[in-house]
Amino acid sequence: MDLVTAPNHAHSSHELLLSITLPREKIMSAVRYLLLTFVLTACPAQAAQADQVVLFLGDSLTAGLGVEPEQAYPRLLEDMLVKEGMTGVRIVNGGLSGSTSASALSRLLWYDKKIRPSLLFLALGANDGLRGLTLAEMEKNLTEVITAARERGMHIILVGMELPPNYGDEYTGRFRQVYRDLAARYGLTLIPFLLEGVGGVASLNQADGIHPNAEGHQHIARHVYPVLKRHLDEILAQQQKKQP
Repeated sequence: MDLVTAPNHAHSSHELLLSITLPREKIMSAVRYLLLTFVLTACPAQAAQADQVVLFLGDSLTAGLGVEPEQAYPRLLEDMLVKEGMTGVRIVNGGLSGSTSASALSRLLWYDKKIRPSLLFLALGANDGLRGLTLAEMEKNLTEVITAARERGMHIILVGMELPPNYGDEYTGRFRQVYRDLAARYGLTLIPFLLEGVGGVASLNQADGIHPNAEGHQHIARHVYPVLKRHLDEILAQQQKKQP
């Protein structure tokens, strides 16, 4: 993965670690992606059996880099839903380590053909910001995926990120505002910061100080769960109204 630095910003450990993936992590990410591709391709009927399918479209934070698949927050959320009796929900972890918003649309369209999501959990942009990519391009990419998801009848939860303070107030402020502007423009539910209560807390992160450990993912799941549950309840209510 190429390292692209932020303009007029000093290199940081956050930027270096998120831009360079260790060989073992690359291999594990590729293996997980291939396994998911096989399951979705070979067993499309499984998706059809679920009443609701939630697609988590994100980067390494969503993929669960450095933890086991069952410890990543999307899987924990599915377990929490099952405990509350919502067994008709299938969560698909579409997190891909190192990804930016540039890949969002093509990935969404691929998943739409395979699983027909009813709810999109859009958690991309962290790598855009950490690499100092053009925020206008990031906004355009996210706009395209939001538009495509809406055209396909998906509900959307937009998830924001925060950048380290060494990127400067002006850049971090504009980065944060991209999510707020998109949420206001399209009337979306916004979770302002995926890592709320986790980012910067050493005990909840791995040695790199960026990626949550297993306990950190539990905190993320608890933070996200009320919003996810509310949207799923709304989808269910809408489906029941449509029934004769």
